[in-house]
Amino acid sequence: MALITYLTTVKFGFGEIAGIEADLAGLGITRPLIVTDKGIVGAGLISGICAHSPLLTAAPVFDATPTNPTEGATLAALAIYRQHGCDGLVAIGGGSPIDLAKAVALLATHDGKLETYAAILGGIGRITPAVAPVVAVPTTAGTGSEVGRAALVTLDDGRKLGFISPHLIPRLAICDPELTLGLPAWLTAATGMDAVTHCIETYLSPRENPPAEAIALDGLKRAITFIEAAVRDGSDREARKEMMMAALQGGLTFQKGLGAVHALSHPLGGLKEVSLHHGTLNAVLLPAVLRFNEPEAKAKYAEIRRTLGLAPETDLAAWIADLVKRLGMPASLSQMGLPHAVIPAIAAAAVKDHSSATNPRAASAADYAAMLEASFG
Repeated sequence: MALITYLTTVKFGFGEIAGIEADLAGLGITRPLIVTDKGIVGAGLISGICAHSPLLTAAPVFDATPTNPTEGATLAALAIYRQHGCDGLVAIGGGSPIDLAKAVALLATHDGKLETYAAILGGIGRITPAVAPVVAVPTTAGTGSEVGRAALVTLDDGRKLGFISPHLIPRLAICDPELTLGLPAWLTAATGMDAVTHCIETYLSPRENPPAEAIALDGLKRAITFIEAAVRDGSDREARKEMMMAALQGGLTFQKGLGAVHALSHPLGGLKEVSLHHGTLNAVLLPAVLRFNEPEAKAKYAEIRRTLGLAPETDLAAWIADLVKRLGMPASLSQMGLPHAVIPAIAAAAVKDHSSATNPRAASAADYAAMLEASFG
């Protein structure tokens, strides 16, 4: 086992989930609410995890987390939390259940509507240490939400907003690669490219944080080295372990901020017309964003090429696009089913997204529209 304390505490390794009962006790959680989704329940992961903990076996379960967390689902889970007098949450799944659990933990201890605490509405300073404790158990290797300080939630009016605070970081992340062995190839690819994008965007962020940049580069190298093996053979234990570590590292660098890929994928993920998977969106958008940003970050692009063992003249955007193709992922937004008519609205929303501020090159609505057109196909 590797015990890591960097922003929060992480238990990493095969079989770590077996100690969850003691972990809950150590955090003083006696009445947890399990937050997950129906796919995780159907895969038998909840019953398998609960077998290690009588406390979890008796816990209420909220399994109605949508693909992209919503305000409505947050309030529904909050009602269960309050009904059972819960004092903490165990989030099991990908980024969606983990983000939803963070939002519940926030509203369980803070008054007012959810939007009150949105980053772009001045809510960061309103979030206090009173946030209920969350234990995050990722079952995918991509989002890094298990160590992230943000939750992305779509409000009832359709806005997908970020809620950001160090107090939203889960108190404990249990990263057990065993839980990812059954992931289908498409989800392995999509979540894996999410991790790749996190590492690239946080590294390129102009904020100064050398330790985070070192972590981002190491995570990127691991992800690029092992993603194809993990997609090809889901039972490859080494590949699963390395992809989970890469996802964790991408999350550990979130404090540097993300960039234009996420400024676009956040509003795209909030669309009601079509349901778009976040990791797949990031994979499709990344080449166009890389082309846009390169003039402002040439030295860092050269370092990425060195880290990945690429020739100095390699077109990084084209190289990533070829990787996405080899992984069998969609090559364009049109293939994902995005209506072309939404491009102006998404471009306008991207400028306002909190991730836009840390893109290495300032982007206007027209710039975002051009990136969307380049990604549309």
